[in-house]
Amino acid sequence: MASPSCASTLPWTPAFSGSSSSPRLQTRRSTSLVIVAQGKVKKYRQVILMDDIEEVGGKKGDMMKVRAGFYRNFLLPKGKATLLTPDVLKEMQLEQERIEAEKQRVKEEAQQLARVFETIGAFKVPRKGGKGKQIFGSVTSQDLVEIIKSQLNRDVDKRLVEVPEIREVGEYVAEIKLHPDVTARVRLTVYAK
Repeated sequence: MASPSCASTLPWTPAFSGSSSSPRLQTRRSTSLVIVAQGKVKKYRQVILMDDIEEVGGKKGDMMKVRAGFYRNFLLPKGKATLLTPDVLKEMQLEQERIEAEKQRVKEEAQQLARVFETIGAFKVPRKGGKGKQIFGSVTSQDLVEIIKSQLNRDVDKRLVEVPEIREVGEYVAEIKLHPDVTARVRLTVYAK
């Protein structure tokens, strides 16, 4: 039997499998976990709202910066917002230009109608007469709307017509708000029949 001191002097015998002609050293393989840094995580997202959202106090079409989780878990699944990309931004600008062109067209139509009202002269309003210049009843915005409909074949909302208080025969000026920026002045001639 060999003594312990004798074992240390023996040549090292590697453990191997297979034939003795090509000994392979047994090595330990350790699996290593490689961590790759992806950069800073985006905490916020630039989005365009597709609907009015009370939670963030935004209206449809607003561009907002919201937390990434709020976008991912709430806004995106419900279709209430989309990410702000160059394509979406371009599409939004085209839509805005189309809306502005439509607003301009409506304003021009209102201005044209206002010119028609102002150049037509006075609308004649017959009323039953009383003593002197007095008339029975008064002239209302509904009366003016009906006269415009019968003479010009144009529909005008009576809520947009402002008629002064008329209780006598004479000439008056009424105003019709055709557009937020356009108000037509219409002359009325009230006479007793």
